[in-house]
Amino acid sequence: MIARLKGLVDSVAAEGCVVDVGGVGYLVFCSRRTAGQLTPGEAVALHVETQVREDHIHLFGFAEKAERDWFRLLTTVQGVGGRVALAILSVLDPDALATAIAAQDKAAVTRADGVGPKLAARIVSELKDKAGTIGIGAPVVTAEKGGAPAGGGASADAVSALVNLGYGRSEAFAAVAAASRSLGGEATVGALIPAALKELAP
Repeated sequence: MIARLKGLVDSVAAEGCVVDVGGVGYLVFCSRRTAGQLTPGEAVALHVETQVREDHIHLFGFAEKAERDWFRLLTTVQGVGGRVALAILSVLDPDALATAIAAQDKAAVTRADGVGPKLAARIVSELKDKAGTIGIGAPVVTAEKGGAPAGGGASADAVSALVNLGYGRSEAFAAVAAASRSLGGEATVGALIPAALKELAP
């Protein structure tokens, strides 16, 4: 199994790149985030996940170990193959994906090509417990059943209020989590909302 490739970037395309290692060109599928960091002719070292099937061997390359680890985790979900996992990692970096899963933010995951509402729901549901146990871009806080930062109904109500104001669930979740850490676990909704809005201010 190939776990790492180090060589020169021969070419870069939308779906990945070719890495020249000692005169042998390896086709490596990459997320848009990783592919965007590659330049033909430059040296590269990629973390690689090898998938062996009856009819093919595919190499998936990642600039960061965390992205590879998330790829492995995503592909444990039924219906998520290598291409879909790369599509998700193309729109959500590891930290954003961790937050989306902690917040149970299905909408964020559906931004990826090939991910519909049902698959997104399965991804955030199945990975919410796994993501925090393997040490990869783990969510900054855990979530309650309702998809709000753990710590009581005040946090859930604050997230709901921010979502109603037009903020995405993931960003609302992260802002309320930060406000809750700052103010303490007993903070009221009235205190959490303005503090969270400050977190969201540009």
